[in-house]
Amino acid sequence: MAGSFKLVYLLAVLLVIAAWSEVNGAGECGRANPDMEAFKLAPCASAAQDVNASVSASCCAQVKRIGKNPKCLCAVMLSNTAKSSGIKPEIAVTIPKRCNIVDRPVGYQCGAYTLP
Repeated sequence: MAGSFKLVYLLAVLLVIAAWSEVNGAGECGRANPDMEAFKLAPCASAAQDVNASVSASCCAQVKRIGKNPKCLCAVMLSNTAKSSGIKPEIAVTIPKRCNIVDRPVGYQCGAYTLP
């Protein structure tokens, strides 16, 4: 009886931990929300709408920071905030290359888009 109680107790503890991890767990951007991270890419707004627009140094710095995690960069570029801001994902994915970021994730699949 004592053994089965310990097993039930252990399973209950594991379920609580799993539920807590799901609620407070890390997503594509760790604990940061991709929609909130998208606000940090405000300097990239014109460059993400027009492939011929120049890309500012502040935009490149933010893309380089967020781009250290390609999953996060994609989540940000495809976020509701980015979409509602008029960002065109097919153009936004070109920004790391336009910034000449050497260690960018070339060929990374970002939704329907591939990072050049």
